[in-house]
Amino acid sequence: MVFKKLLGSLGVGGPTVDTVLETATALPGGSLSGEVRLTGGSADFTIEHITLELVARVEAEHEEGESEGTVAFERFTVGGAFVLPEGAEVTVPFDVVLPWETPVTALYGQDLGIVLGVRTELAVAGAKDKGDLDRLTVGALPAQEAVLEALGQLGFGFRSADLELGHVRGTGQQLPFYQEIELSPAPQYAHQVNEVELTFLAGPGGLEVVLEADKRGGLFSGGGDAVGHFTVGHHEVHDRDWKADVDAWMRALTETRAAYGAPGAYGHGDGYGHGDDHGHEHRSGPGMGTVVAAGAAGLAVGVVGGMVAAEVVDEVGDFFEGDEDEEGGED
Repeated sequence: MVFKKLLGSLGVGGPTVDTVLETATALPGGSLSGEVRLTGGSADFTIEHITLELVARVEAEHEEGESEGTVAFERFTVGGAFVLPEGAEVTVPFDVVLPWETPVTALYGQDLGIVLGVRTELAVAGAKDKGDLDRLTVGALPAQEAVLEALGQLGFGFRSADLELGHVRGTGQQLPFYQEIELSPAPQYAHQVNEVELTFLAGPGGLEVVLEADKRGGLFSGGGDAVGHFTVGHHEVHDRDWKADVDAWMRALTETRAAYGAPGAYGHGDGYGHGDDHGHEHRSGPGMGTVVAAGAAGLAVGVVGGMVAAEVVDEVGDFFEGDEDEEGGED
């Protein structure tokens, strides 16, 4: 994974930069290592700083509708304050830690349609230039795989995944956006649920799992959303009967009477309390859902059956080739 760009803001003869990522697939909360390779220009240049920026393609809902833009969600200064001699080659190694809430872009080698990138910013003699983006692939944590595995075994199907600008109420969310995985209902829940939306919020101690079921209306009852918050520890991966636990979560959701007309779980738009026309806001509060304490047994984590779609929307080309002009528009 390499990207290169002539520092056009410095004119012809400026330094060039290659950034090489050593790890093909990173993990949330895990290490991202590599090196920045600099080649000096036609004169000596003072390198003020070298910064890596993590960016994501994020959707935002507002009164006018929905739009997409680039959000920078983490920056790491990995070097700087040195003179790069004319024509010299200098390598700056780095080893940084990804935020725990970094979205998952691939599951068991299958692309989920989530687009993340790494950009290198080089500040030279008061001028800054940001290099081309390169795609960042992030795999799932064992606990995330276990939940998805269980949903697949229960018969839920993958529909889509995206990143939404906003915050999930009642959680410890740190990033300005969250990942939403939309699932088609398992056959045993199809008469009760239109779809299920899943959000993972990982942290050092464990994983917050937020499930929202879009419940069907009946002859004598209205539909609506039912929301559940569940917490699991990273150490519990091999100590729980995940299929039974997740099934209990889903049964609790479908049996919970939705708070009809009450705000839902997510905060779109600016992410600070301004919901959308679906009533999405932050998840929690009276009538917002239920919390289920699940038991523990044992279930080996295998492959997800039927969870990953064969085709996903690949926005990588548009994001990495045509998004330069949008930079900073939604930071």
